[in-house]
Amino acid sequence: MTKDVLVSISGKHIDIMNDPAEGYETGDDAIEVVTPANYYCRNGKHYIIYDEVFEGMTGTVKNKIKITGTDMVEIMKSGITSSHMIFEKNKKNLTYYKTPYGQMLVGVNTRNMEISVGNDRIGVLVDYELDVNHEPLADCKIKMNIMSKENVDWIKGASPEYVS
Repeated sequence: MTKDVLVSISGKHIDIMNDPAEGYETGDDAIEVVTPANYYCRNGKHYIIYDEVFEGMTGTVKNKIKITGTDMVEIMKSGITSSHMIFEKNKKNLTYYKTPYGQMLVGVNTRNMEISVGNDRIGVLVDYELDVNHEPLADCKIKMNIMSKENVDWIKGASPEYVS
């Protein structure tokens, strides 16, 4: 894969705190980001680095995604927010998530993970439960496609859900 890549990250959070039987709506927040990034592979590990800007806030967040084999993904953020989330299949990991508004203890219980690596593309699907301060918060899914910029025509025809 080339150094210059495009990253498509799609995330979905389904609120598990509210009980529909009690008349509360369950949240279903889906977000998608497509951004240019830098890619490199070192010692069999794949690294994707990109910056993130938040509306209404000064400063950026530097993001690094590290993919190790087919069983571990790490997302490291530093800047106006910071965290080091580790996703390992059938394992719960804890981290502190720092924001401009305060710090939270976040638990990530990874239920399922699929990683596929090709010559010009890496696909990642992670299904996990998120808790904050040991209280269940949401069931989540992250889908990532990392693709060489050379394949822009191919990218236009692909949906972010494509992982194989």
